[in-house]
Amino acid sequence: MSPFKWHFWDAFPTYLLTMLFTHTAYIGIDPTAGRSPFTYAALDGDRNLLAISDGELEDVLTFVGNFPAATVAINAPSHANAGLVRKSHEKQALTPGSLRGVDMRVAEHDLREHGISVSATPLREENCASWVQLGFALYRSLAKMGFYAYPHEGADHLWLETHPHACYTVLIGQIPMPKPTLEGRLQRQIVLHDAGLGIKDPMGFFEEITRNRLRQGVMPMELIYHPEQLDALVAAYTAWMAGTQPAGITRVGGKEEGFIVLPVTELKEKY
Repeated sequence: MSPFKWHFWDAFPTYLLTMLFTHTAYIGIDPTAGRSPFTYAALDGDRNLLAISDGELEDVLTFVGNFPAATVAINAPSHANAGLVRKSHEKQALTPGSLRGVDMRVAEHDLREHGISVSATPLREENCASWVQLGFALYRSLAKMGFYAYPHEGADHLWLETHPHACYTVLIGQIPMPKPTLEGRLQRQIVLHDAGLGIKDPMGFFEEITRNRLRQGVMPMELIYHPEQLDALVAAYTAWMAGTQPAGITRVGGKEEGFIVLPVTELKEKY
């Protein structure tokens, strides 16, 4: 079991849990191709970490359903590609049949124009990667539970789409270091800690390193979150920004194919 598979309520009696679930939660969900289909993290209104865990779709829905109000950010496309980018390029091209690299959503095209590399979503759902199809299943389930696309006036339960690599890029101001590497994980955790999230200070990692530990190859990896957890956490932060500081976010894309929400007021021309 991951050292970070932890629920805030594990240390609290029932009466305090009742109080916990009366508040709004800001939840980030990352569909993965790993051992568990979903990794999720939740923050309260003060950015304290309520939970970080993983599980099946049913586990995620049960967790989300505990809260009377929640904004959920998902690291997966909310819609399939409707061919809008291709149609736009075909109007401008002299030989439309020769077009390459235009089968993507408007949001994905816009991010690439800013230098942020993101995957393209196919036209047909059945042609999408397994993690994208997991995301579609999650969006459909949330809709059945009464969640609305962000923003929706008067709704207590909202969902939005985000993208972890794009989030870290805009927060750092440049392309982050590779996610699987130790330095990439430390960089992302520092960004989140500096943003005020109630998580472990990643600088504690360096305080635990001693000469003897390095000689033995014993590193304090328990202090650093796994890549999929960091992705879920930045999604939760994006949900928190959307819910508490809507003027501080940017949306790219359009209604027909979906918006991608990022936790900054504006994008640089190039990253």
